[in-house]
Amino acid sequence: MLLSAGIILALKCSRCSYADIKRTTDEFKDKLGEGAYGTVFKGRFSNDVLVAVKVLKNFKVTGEEFINEVGSMCRIHHVNVTRLIGFSADGNKRALVYEYMLNESLEKFIFATSDQTHSLSWGKLQDIAIGIAKGIDKPVFQGTKCCFYDSKSATRGTMGYIAPEVLSRNFGKVSYRSDVYNFAMLLLEMVGGRKNIDITVESMSLVYFPEWMYNCLDKGEWYPTNLPSMKSVVHMMEGEANSLTVPPNPFGHADGAQIGANIPSRPINRELTVISELE
Repeated sequence: MLLSAGIILALKCSRCSYADIKRTTDEFKDKLGEGAYGTVFKGRFSNDVLVAVKVLKNFKVTGEEFINEVGSMCRIHHVNVTRLIGFSADGNKRALVYEYMLNESLEKFIFATSDQTHSLSWGKLQDIAIGIAKGIDKPVFQGTKCCFYDSKSATRGTMGYIAPEVLSRNFGKVSYRSDVYNFAMLLLEMVGGRKNIDITVESMSLVYFPEWMYNCLDKGEWYPTNLPSMKSVVHMMEGEANSLTVPPNPFGHADGAQIGANIPSRPINRELTVISELE
């Protein structure tokens, strides 16, 4: 079903000209980040509402398909999902306008640097993770589950997060379970306090953090049919699951002094002091 511009407006999603986009972003002055599908700029609507404008690139779908996708996105409303409030479709010049999140990207808070001594508490990290999981699990469009495919800690970089079956059908069919995979990749970054791909680490074996984890645990699930649903993930994280299968201890035979000997080096405060949260 093709959604007309009138229906999209009824869904409170404004259509803007590309000239409007340029004015909103002050000629693309304040760049927030860049990803596989476009560059994000900070902007301000005429009513002084701060927005994040994603100017799309390499977007090969037709104009009708783009409008259809926008219509679907406008119907998604959830407290944990950034709301789409506008779009531009002037020929091949296309952009999406989202509400601006004042606290910026999650990576600002989870990736420690050499001069950082503070960190989010484990309790706060769990709250954030549960909120993200609920945001992925709940949104529906006309009774059909939505797939996000690309949950990540920043507005850039898709490879390393996206589920294998999205790239190759040899791994299985794409479904809502594909979101479980990239949510797990995000969790690895939150727990590890580092990017999944980090070429700055001293040991080459630690460049790709998930691979290091798989080598330690040998319990990675590549096939989507073996993954739990996001609803099950939420229940697990909130401690509501009736029973959880506990994997065997992969270090049961190891000398305790050697366990963690090759853990990726990262600045970490063992006390996990809580940083002050932005309002």
